[in-house]
Amino acid sequence: MKPRLAKAPDWLTARPIAHRGLHDFSRGIVENSLGAARAAFASNYAMECDLRLSRDGKVFVFHDDMLDRLCGESGFFGGFDSAELAAKFLRGSGEAIPSLAQLLDVARGAAPLILELKSDFSGDVALAAAVAAEVRDYAGPVAIKSFDPALIAALRGMQAPWPLGIVAQAEYAEAEWAGLTASQCFALSRFTHASETQPDFLSWRAADLPNPTCEFARGCAGRPVMTWTIRSPEAAGRVRAHADQIVFEGFLA
Repeated sequence: MKPRLAKAPDWLTARPIAHRGLHDFSRGIVENSLGAARAAFASNYAMECDLRLSRDGKVFVFHDDMLDRLCGESGFFGGFDSAELAAKFLRGSGEAIPSLAQLLDVARGAAPLILELKSDFSGDVALAAAVAAEVRDYAGPVAIKSFDPALIAALRGMQAPWPLGIVAQAEYAEAEWAGLTASQCFALSRFTHASETQPDFLSWRAADLPNPTCEFARGCAGRPVMTWTIRSPEAAGRVRAHADQIVFEGFLA
């Protein structure tokens, strides 16, 4: 695979990125909801959101692998069909779990969408193919990212026309990563997948900045770095020298 030298589009870092939309639970605006999307667009923010597949292969906007926290009921998200998921409400909002198609219809190119593909690192790339099919005819600015190099490599292999990025952090020792093998952790932390993923941008954990990989990406490869999750103006100020844009929540950036 030949190296890609194309510059990431300026819109990717032009507007602060609302983490899972501009949500505020106290006002009944729940993360990754259409209400959070509308609030972000109304305030001229880009929106980052999370995508998962239903059991029957439809793309939905939802972060967790379980329904408990956001819907108040038990169950594995991927164990439900699309019709079942579309009938489940986000706790405290009065809104149902939105599909990607619904989000695109609300967005209508109003602001950039940063779509994060969730993964269990099993090697299944069906979500990448499904998202590519959904956004193929969408006219607005879209970027796609994932922690899982396999999903980004699959999109790269499809010659996806959108900016593709890797979400990353310096180490993967926390309990949430316990299912990864030692070789997977090595590849993620050392970025050995770069020849296959060829990321157009990085999305890096703020606590790990400054970071040599990010410094190389910005200074030598010309790849922008967005950083997450920024929860105060003070935190935004601390990362300003090390990142090109923030993914924020809990305040107005």
